[in-house]
Amino acid sequence: MAPKRESGKLVAENRKARFNYDIEEKLEAGIQLTGSEVKSLRTGKANIAESYASDEGGEIYLINAHIAEYAQARRDGHAPTRPRKLLLHKREIEKLLGAIQRQGMTLVPLKLYFNARGIAKVELGLARGKKIHDKRDTEKKRDWERQKGRLMREKG
Repeated sequence: MAPKRESGKLVAENRKARFNYDIEEKLEAGIQLTGSEVKSLRTGKANIAESYASDEGGEIYLINAHIAEYAQARRDGHAPTRPRKLLLHKREIEKLLGAIQRQGMTLVPLKLYFNARGIAKVELGLARGKKIHDKRDTEKKRDWERQKGRLMREKG
């Protein structure tokens, strides 16, 4: 009998992305990995906080994502921050490239996780950068929601 897999095991999350960008659209992409990278992800050793996705020769690559070297792998396992190809359909790539080039948007990785079938996936966000005043508004709203919750708990 095959081992039971957890559905949607989160490996890494880019929490700063929602603060720095207005996420307009989300999409899921596969990621091309080596064996030692997959094993390292299964142990939860990844960081996508400083990473982004970019166009190189008509394909989309995940740049600057750090996946730690797997300790039990051979000496020359993999480079931790190498560019990794994202697996998307041709129409999705064309749509994303159009948005990036014409509208000045950015592709930001939001989550790195394993789906229900145990396949590594990246959730990408098509985003527009926030200005400083927008970030302040977000912070004010968050503080007000927190304060409102406290007041309701005290009265209720």
